[in-house]
Amino acid sequence: VLNDVTWSPDGKTLAALATAHAHKEIGATQAGAALTGDLAATLVADVQRIAVVGRGGALRYASPANLFVYEYDWMPNSLGFVGTGAHGNGDNEWWVARLYAFDAATASAREIARPPFQLNAPRVSPDGTRVAFIGGLMSDFGAVGGDVYTVPLAGGTPTDLTPSAPYTVTSLQWMRDGALSYTGLHGSDEVVGMIGSGFEPPPPPPMSGVGRITTQVHELWSAPLGIMANERARVAFARDGVTSVVVRQDFDHAQEIAVGPVGHWTPLTHENAALAPYATARSVTWTNDGFTVQGWLLAPRGADATKKHPMIVIVHGGPSAAVTPGFAARGAARELLDHGYFVFEPNPRGSYGQGEAFTAANVKDFGGGDFRDILAGVDAVEKVAPVDDARLGIFGHSYGGYMSMWAVTQTHRFKAAVAGAGLANWLSYYGENGIDEWMIPFFGASVYDDPAVYAKSAPITFVKNAHTPTFMYVGERDVECPAPQSQEFWHALQTLGVPTSLVIYAGEGHGIRDPKNVRDIARRTLAWFDKYLR
Repeated sequence: VLNDVTWSPDGKTLAALATAHAHKEIGATQAGAALTGDLAATLVADVQRIAVVGRGGALRYASPANLFVYEYDWMPNSLGFVGTGAHGNGDNEWWVARLYAFDAATASAREIARPPFQLNAPRVSPDGTRVAFIGGLMSDFGAVGGDVYTVPLAGGTPTDLTPSAPYTVTSLQWMRDGALSYTGLHGSDEVVGMIGSGFEPPPPPPMSGVGRITTQVHELWSAPLGIMANERARVAFARDGVTSVVVRQDFDHAQEIAVGPVGHWTPLTHENAALAPYATARSVTWTNDGFTVQGWLLAPRGADATKKHPMIVIVHGGPSAAVTPGFAARGAARELLDHGYFVFEPNPRGSYGQGEAFTAANVKDFGGGDFRDILAGVDAVEKVAPVDDARLGIFGHSYGGYMSMWAVTQTHRFKAAVAGAGLANWLSYYGENGIDEWMIPFFGASVYDDPAVYAKSAPITFVKNAHTPTFMYVGERDVECPAPQSQEFWHALQTLGVPTSLVIYAGEGHGIRDPKNVRDIARRTLAWFDKYLR
């Protein structure tokens, strides 16, 4: 299996993340291996390594055989790499990865830093003296967000360049003059900015010869758009440091490539110009418990404002993630809008968009303040939109699936619920999932050391309060939110006489991939809400 193929700075060598004899696709969101036989033999840890291919065409490894590498960046001299890695099960150790330097000739690794938080997107400075990365409280593969840190390539303690920032940084790129460009999320807006304007003179010995970047932060542009250049950066800058390229979109305009100075991009393509928007979107903000919270309200195009409409609250996964402007709602969300439902997508505490303090505000409080934020958001929406409070539904996947299960045990306000890959019982979940490392930062201890903090946030603890009809679905080989969690909640609702349904999709993992299964989920979800909300 090969991932993340890049050219060396000198243009002579290709690098990639390579996994020989892989037992599964790389990443915890992919379907796991079948759990049969001796589990110690079944749960063999694949090792993803940096590999290089020169002009001769032969592939050779450039990182150790016992270290799982998640991300990498070339050294400016094309002789090595920096990257994030961990020993052990690559699915599980993502949350405790360390920062390494790799020598391509010897395939050896040298530890640079091991911060007490998750790190992503390592980037080497143009002069090869420092490494920048994004660090913070993150909760899943591919959901990157936090503060900007730098650390000397020689090693040391990372420095936070954006402490107390009111936004979440989502990607980084070094500029040729030594400044750092970043993209971030600030409430409803995508943000592009620069940190520093080059390197200051080196400090006195013993740090002599090591530059340090200034901490001046300059916001260049912000707007309620979605932008993404490639898998490494949301904005890709040309060598001149001025021209940039993005793929931009919002709720009204489908994806197109655009080029130019930041914020003054000129469309380069018009491939999707004929696609009409399917929904009317507005950003909604409200206050709760001292927080200002933001979310997106989507209404069907041409919805009759003189009539009350049913609304589905869709809670995003993560929880460290956020809903951002995008044209193509997939699966059930699109089906719901096409059939006349309003859709509300909140970004409660625990989400990205307001800095690390907001992202960490749900630690040891799952189902507490975050759920109150969601309910307060529904109140805010009902003040500005023709929504029928008697016909509310709730829907989510992963953390959103957990929140759907939690909601039906905490309130009767929702008249129907759909939970995809949900979590019913944090205590049993701890021993069933393949990624228990993510739980310690959020719960403060393992379930064996503090079971009470897990029980107080478990839907199964309060399941006798549930009366809401609930449909559930999950992948048979889900590593992150195993199928027994949905089965446990389904069994409880059946026992209590609550209308319920559960579909387990054969061979699927945490992300449902097969198009026929995606369509089946959309069909069943729409039918479920139609049955109880129409």
